[in-house]
Amino acid sequence: MAKNQRGRGSAPTVGRSRTPTIIAVVTLLVLVGVIAAAVISAQSNKNASLPVNQPITPVNATYQTRVDGGVIVAGNGPTTVDVYEDALCPACKQFESVYGDRIVDALNANRVTVRYHMVNLLEQQSRPAGYSTLGGNALMCAAQNGGFPTLHKTLYERQPEEGGAGYTVDDLVTLGTNAGAGGGYEACVRGNTYGAAVAQNYQQASSDPRLQQTSGGSTGFGTPTIVVNGQLVEANSPQLTAALG
Repeated sequence: MAKNQRGRGSAPTVGRSRTPTIIAVVTLLVLVGVIAAAVISAQSNKNASLPVNQPITPVNATYQTRVDGGVIVAGNGPTTVDVYEDALCPACKQFESVYGDRIVDALNANRVTVRYHMVNLLEQQSRPAGYSTLGGNALMCAAQNGGFPTLHKTLYERQPEEGGAGYTVDDLVTLGTNAGAGGGYEACVRGNTYGAAVAQNYQQASSDPRLQQTSGGSTGFGTPTIVVNGQLVEANSPQLTAALG
C-alpha cells in the first residue's frame, strides 16, 4: 500500500481513492439484481411447468360427495375412515398413490364412508404462501359440485413441489372444470368459500390429543392422519386394510 507523502512546496496530502469501493458497491448491486431476476425467472418457470392443461383421466366413481361441517363426506358405508390431509403434503401424495384406487373401490362398493379433513399444515411452504388453503378449498368446492374424485386424484398426481409455486386460483378453476366439476365450482373457488374451514380444520386437529403421533422423538399432528371408526391408525395398518376390503 503506498503511503501518503508531502513533497516540496507542501503539496496537499492525497487521500485513499474511493473508486474501488464504488466499483465494489455497484458490482454488488448488479449481482443482487441478477440473482433476484434469476429467482423470479425460476419461480415463473416452476409455475409455468405445472401441468394445468394436460388431459385429465376421469376417475370411475359412483359414490356421492358433500361438505358437512367443513369436512368432505364421501360415500355412505358402515365403516367410517377419517383422513386428514394437506394438498401440498408429499406424504399425502404417497398415501393417495398407494390407497387412492382402493378407497375409490371401497366407496363404490358402499363398504366405507370417508371423511376428508382438508388442513393447511404446510401453508407457508409454497411460494407465495397459501397453496394449502387454495388446494383444500378447491377440493371442498369440487365435493359440492360433482368433481371431487377426479380432482382429488389429479391434484396429488400433479402435486406442486413443496417450497415452489403452487397452483393459482385460475389454475384450480381450470383443473376442477376439466375434472368435471360443474355448477357453482368456479364461484366457490374464486370466493375462497371454504378457506376458513381449512384453517379451522387444522387448528382443531393440531390441538386434538387423540390425533397426536410420535415420530422421530417428537409428538404432534401430521399429515396424513388416518382414523378408522374412531381409532388412530398407521397408513399401512391392518385396520385400514380390513376397512377397505
